[in-house]
Amino acid sequence: MVNTDYIDTVNSQSLLLGGIASIIFGILLLSWPGATLSVIMLLVGLWWLIQGIAMIFGIFHDRSQWGWKLFGGIIGIIAGIIVLQHPLQAAVIVPTTLALILGILGMSMGIIVLIAALAGDGWRTGILGIVSIIIGLLFIFNVWVGAVVLVWGTAILMIISGISGIFWAYR
Repeated sequence: MVNTDYIDTVNSQSLLLGGIASIIFGILLLSWPGATLSVIMLLVGLWWLIQGIAMIFGIFHDRSQWGWKLFGGIIGIIAGIIVLQHPLQAAVIVPTTLALILGILGMSMGIIVLIAALAGDGWRTGILGIVSIIIGLLFIFNVWVGAVVLVWGTAILMIISGISGIFWAYR
């Protein structure tokens, strides 16, 4: 028989600790974005390295799609090593690259939505498409602004997530 009181206690403690850690990282990311982002990138680099190794070893357990697993594992190991060797550069390159990718996606989605608006979905849909295109262009042509917005947005989401975790831990 499973002791559900113990499981509930462990889950509550996990939510509480995760919430506290999330709030701390969110505040640090707002207060000291460069240093905090470097530490986060070190953790991401370590995660990519471990994940890449695990993917390759996972091939011996499950041989399905072994080519993709091998490819993903090699990419993970290479990315992890690069980030671990150059955490300061990664703290700049990763957010700016992500901002560029999000800008391209935002612009693409905006064009699709704008086409849908012109096909009969209405002017409200068209406004959303235009806003998406403008934000996408902003991220593409000024990746620094996009990177800062991503860092601040991530910090705010971490704080909100932490507050939510603490709330649910005591519920």
